[in-house]
Amino acid sequence: MLSYIVRRLGYMVVVLILISIVCFYIINLPPGSFIETFATQLEASGAPASQAQLDYLTVRYGLDQPLIVQYWNWIIPLVTHGDFGFSFEWQQPVWSLIADRLWLTIIVSLVSMVFVYAVSIPVAVYSATHQYSAGDYAVSFLGVIGLAVPNFLLALVLLVASARLFGITPTGLFSPEYMNAPWSWGRFVDLLIHLPVPVVVVGLAGTAATIRILRSQLLDEFQKQYVVTARAKGVPEGRLLFKYPFRVALNPIISTAGHLLPEIVSGSTIVAIVLGLPTIGPLLLRAIIAQDTYVAASSLMLLGVLTVVGVVLSDILLAVLDPRVRMGRSN
Repeated sequence: MLSYIVRRLGYMVVVLILISIVCFYIINLPPGSFIETFATQLEASGAPASQAQLDYLTVRYGLDQPLIVQYWNWIIPLVTHGDFGFSFEWQQPVWSLIADRLWLTIIVSLVSMVFVYAVSIPVAVYSATHQYSAGDYAVSFLGVIGLAVPNFLLALVLLVASARLFGITPTGLFSPEYMNAPWSWGRFVDLLIHLPVPVVVVGLAGTAATIRILRSQLLDEFQKQYVVTARAKGVPEGRLLFKYPFRVALNPIISTAGHLLPEIVSGSTIVAIVLGLPTIGPLLLRAIIAQDTYVAASSLMLLGVLTVVGVVLSDILLAVLDPRVRMGRSN
């Protein structure tokens, strides 16, 4: 197992290097640059910049250099000093721009993952053990609704319902008095109060998908010979369920857990815009539109890190859960 973990960590480094190259290339793939976008905005506002000013900004930001040099100037400080670069649009270091948003994004994503598994696993077990019952049909119907309804539409419905029924608008993650305040116990409690709405909206699709996957896996395991034999020998239903079929049915859930966190982060961008959440998604979208290279590349790189780390952790958990999984000759 140790050799497998070390080998996977080595693969992870290689994959992250490739991700950084692809992200930086894709960000710079559209025609134009931040300077051209900035000049267009100035011209639309009635205060066009001179060519000398644009040339000065191009040289200052290093946009006159080849793409490989720009990538090198970004990745080397990032690896050696943790310097994510400088934001063209915001005129401040990228890390200071995304640091608070990153922690809030991780909090929302992790709480959403806990919500997904805390709701979906018991519901799926009930649905599978009570097949064709009224509860099973209700769960299946709600699962289809959860997959079919876009998250941003649910967010809009909750906003309208909250405004009309309770006279409040559940936007953002903080009350106005805590919006730019330093972290304190009061700010943390205020965050917890504002979390339920975005967590439910963001986690709904993942919950519905997990219920359907786990239910189908359990029903498939119930038909196998070892389950039929165990029931014939009088093994208690609860012991039989959680000792064998449940563990096997968790395999696809564990194997895809690594993809759930980045999907929640990237898939909740529109929800974050609708609910006014100060997470990375809206910042990434704005950076891509403005062609703010370092902000966009750093944000995509963080999503890549979440994906790779999540996949490695899910593989390790899968090996612990299922002894049939073989990691290598040493095992």
